Amino acid sequence: MRYLSTRNKKIRLTAAEAISTGLSKDGGLFVPEVLPRLPAGALRSLCGMSYRQRAVYVMQSFLDDFTTSELSDFTEKAYAAPGFDTPAVAPVYTLEPGTHFLELWHGPTCAFKDMALQILPYFLTASLGKLGETKDVCILVATSGDTGKAALEGFRDVPRTKIMVFYPRDGVSDIQKLQMTTQQGSNVGVCAVDGNFDDAQSAVKTIFSDPELRARLAGKGWFLSSANSINWGRLLPQIVYYISAYCDLLQSGKIRDGEEINFCVPTGNFGDILAGYYAREMGLPVKKLICASNRNDVLTEFIHTGVYDRNRDFYLTISPSMDILVSSNLERLLFRLSGDSDRFTSGCMAKLAESGRYEVNRTVRSALARDFAAGTCTDAETKSVIGKTFREHGYLIDTHTAVAYGVLQKYRRDSGDDAPAVVVSTASPFKFCQSVLSALGEEWRGNGPELIGMLEQASGVPAPRPLKALGSVPERFSGSVEKTELPGVVERFLDGRE
Repeated sequence: MRYLSTRNKKIRLTAAEAISTGLSKDGGLFVPEVLPRLPAGALRSLCGMSYRQRAVYVMQSFLDDFTTSELSDFTEKAYAAPGFDTPAVAPVYTLEPGTHFLELWHGPTCAFKDMALQILPYFLTASLGKLGETKDVCILVATSGDTGKAALEGFRDVPRTKIMVFYPRDGVSDIQKLQMTTQQGSNVGVCAVDGNFDDAQSAVKTIFSDPELRARLAGKGWFLSSANSINWGRLLPQIVYYISAYCDLLQSGKIRDGEEINFCVPTGNFGDILAGYYAREMGLPVKKLICASNRNDVLTEFIHTGVYDRNRDFYLTISPSMDILVSSNLERLLFRLSGDSDRFTSGCMAKLAESGRYEVNRTVRSALARDFAAGTCTDAETKSVIGKTFREHGYLIDTHTAVAYGVLQKYRRDSGDDAPAVVVSTASPFKFCQSVLSALGEEWRGNGPELIGMLEQASGVPAPRPLKALGSVPERFSGSVEKTELPGVVERFLDGRE
């Protein structure tokens, strides 16, 4: 299996090369040359397997320079207890007939990013060995909240690596911030950025595309890679949980073999829902992928109109991990829907860089309408969904999951589509205590750790162990920088001066 750059198909790398590099030198994202198809009867066969076994089955078709034994070892380590608090790893919860929640927050940082970032370090270190790489790797991450902590935890004290995470100073929840600023490990760094997630993400991308900086770092024995979903090694493990969810529903008799289902996904950077699209392209019976947006609805507008326009007001919402206006992974979808046209994709990305806007052609618009639906959910609607779901079902959900459930309800009402649906539940409600308490009609006071106890008492739901421990861990990282200062921060960090 070779991997191509979305902006230049002549760039062709092995899986190990694509994972270790992260982002193509031309600024493009790596995609598989072909998407493997699920053989006939595969889904029924996967029903009898554990999540770890399903992961090996799905990923080995993409990673032909890794052995089955290696992948089995990686998955056993990545998804083991006590890091994951359930043997199911990614269980499916049935709220009512035809409506299910795929819980992706049972890992060590209580968010869906654990599903990929617990295994990525194994991919990366193995790739270095396969390539005979003598330099050590510095992982750079821009985060809107959950990726940062998951990456820090995954790469903590991993040999031959350092990791630096940048987050928007006022764009994450108190718990998300505390998870990052208290991170332990001798090879980790955390820095706030004055601005929003798009500012942090664009600054990190600039570092990757700066040949002079890369040359200086190479001279010091370092090369750069990414743990954001721009790295194929981050995106691939996410395909697994869509296939696994279908198998769980099939095994429990809640759907028929071959029956089409819908997935509703809260997304800002488009990586999570793109993994579902790849699963569909592999043959998973998916009827619609429903893109759920908060007030920053650039993706919903794009799916409805074919126009991507980041030139709009940016809002801080109660679902901060989706507060994004530049959705990096959309580039991979454009490449696929345009017939693998690197010229088309690079043209769209050039227009986005120049004017903040591009419009796709009729062919791509038709494909979007065929495969996707989209909708938005305001903060007030999000809180209403949280409150109503808890009152009527005793099921507590976070602000991002609530955006998706709210959008699913609107979609069903407007379209009449009553196919079985899975809401992709991306985070524990205890990561967003203030908003969830407010949604339950509870008065709140105090800081993040104190609010965890208040939400436990108000809901009767126990908080995840990793979050309850935050109040006793000292903060290590403070302060913030302008986005133009990020290259200097990275150099000082690698020199041991940051």
